[in-house]
Amino acid sequence: MIAPSDEAGLVAAIEAAAAARTPLTIEGLGSKAGFARPVQTAETLSTRNLTGIPLHAPQELIVSARAGTTLAALEAKLAEAGQHLIAEPPHYAFLGAEAQTVGGIIATNLSGPRRIAWGAMRDHVMGIRAVTGRAEVIRSGGRVLKTSPDSISASCSPAPTARSA
Repeated sequence: MIAPSDEAGLVAAIEAAAAARTPLTIEGLGSKAGFARPVQTAETLSTRNLTGIPLHAPQELIVSARAGTTLAALEAKLAEAGQHLIAEPPHYAFLGAEAQTVGGIIATNLSGPRRIAWGAMRDHVMGIRAVTGRAEVIRSGGRVLKTSPDSISASCSPAPTARSA
């Protein structure tokens, strides 16, 4: 398992895999591995060490969390300011699953019962910073509500999508 602790390590791991034409499975803590068919890859690239909440501005209702940050850590940080995730992503501890990561929750768009009235998890993602399969660091969206949600939704989708304006 490859588990870099920073963006530079993630870029280097993807560059090496691309150069060697090595297929990768991408996961956080693997809590949703049993939800789909198994894939055959040579190596697993985990975001489990890409943790932390570099920004929380409670008055602006903005939080930024790295992909490997656990749901419990994010919820604890928000609770300090009397806040919570409106999309209510479900916890799978009762299934014996490991802790879930923010990256996995956004990738799978896990949302709870408030989804109907207040939107799914990805509806509340205002911006992302990610590394592509070509080891390119990309950004989409931002920290203000004026951004277009279409580009963010497409970037957070597990499969490539194209949307027209």
